[in-house]
Amino acid sequence: MPYLSSSLVDSLARSAGFTLAGVAPAPAEDSAEDRSQRERFAQWIASGAAGEMEYLKRRNEQGELIRASLHSVFPWARSVVVCAADYSSAQPRSIDPTPQGTGWIARYAQTGSQTGSPQKDGGPARPSDYHKVLLKRLEKLEAALKVQLGEFESRCYVDTGPLVERVYARLAGIGWTGRNTCVLNQQLGSWLFLGVILTSLEPGPDSLPQLATDRCGSCTRCIDACPTQALTPYQMDASRCIAYLTIEKRGAIDEELRAGIGRQVFGCDICQDVCPWNKKARRAHAPRAEDPELAPRAALVNPALDWLAAMSEADFGQWFFGSPVKRAKFAGFRRNVAIAMGNSGLARFLPRLQEWTMDDDPALRQAAQWAITRLTANHSPELPAELPAG
Repeated sequence: MPYLSSSLVDSLARSAGFTLAGVAPAPAEDSAEDRSQRERFAQWIASGAAGEMEYLKRRNEQGELIRASLHSVFPWARSVVVCAADYSSAQPRSIDPTPQGTGWIARYAQTGSQTGSPQKDGGPARPSDYHKVLLKRLEKLEAALKVQLGEFESRCYVDTGPLVERVYARLAGIGWTGRNTCVLNQQLGSWLFLGVILTSLEPGPDSLPQLATDRCGSCTRCIDACPTQALTPYQMDASRCIAYLTIEKRGAIDEELRAGIGRQVFGCDICQDVCPWNKKARRAHAPRAEDPELAPRAALVNPALDWLAAMSEADFGQWFFGSPVKRAKFAGFRRNVAIAMGNSGLARFLPRLQEWTMDDDPALRQAAQWAITRLTANHSPELPAELPAG
């Protein structure tokens, strides 16, 4: 059986459309590294930090957490090919000054393909989902490797495999795990999508990269900037993370966390936007060529809350079918918009919120009533003394 060369993988991965790639050895079953990974993941799950993300808590017939160790599902795995695609752009950051009454959709969900005919908004022809884009590239790389090396056992995954990708990204030399739990590359920062190929091949002698040095130093900007205090050094409580709350959480969001959500209507980029390494990468690579399949749709950068609130379910489907935003579902999206309106301080949103207090969806009704209370409690001179008649 041939070895898996890191230089070959990187060359073929770039040809497949990735920015960089590396090879990580799969820790031997019951090795110190394997036990450490199992224990860390089990402790994180036991702490409740996974919230309602039940897929992270799945166990096999032996009762082992599937995502804690590759060997729980694929005992044949000997190496992990880790590929990274850069999705940074020159578009404004979530923390930059913005017009009043705008929301924020996480950078990774703004993406669209630049191929095809333009949409009415003048942007890319259609939304794109990095899961699908990267999976096609991984399958292309997988096929190319089999042409070079012959047949071997393999599986391709983008966020769906029985492993924690950032662990293997570190072992493959892609970068270090930052204090915000994101993978950080010294040249590129953290705007990186990760995809992996599990293989039965042993990593070659050149596939044992020197691990990237943790260069976070004493910096705590990501931790300090998190509005819901979801971060502690190198740990994230997903149940408090704005990305989790606005995407994965179903039903009502805890009242104590709503103000911290701010204007985020899908996901959150704050801990990455404040990172000095991303600022440095932005300066060093400007102007930066955007990935044609992962370029932001201009209409989704700082979108007006009025526009988002006016979307019908059909409009939502038209704009976001094939986009990660669909994961929040129409109900969750409107709930998020209501909370963002409540955090805006703008009285012009009161009529829409009043309308939503009579909606069939209890989570939307609750969010709208909270937003009305928050707006009317604000002593801004713009706000009326009483609510508009319902």
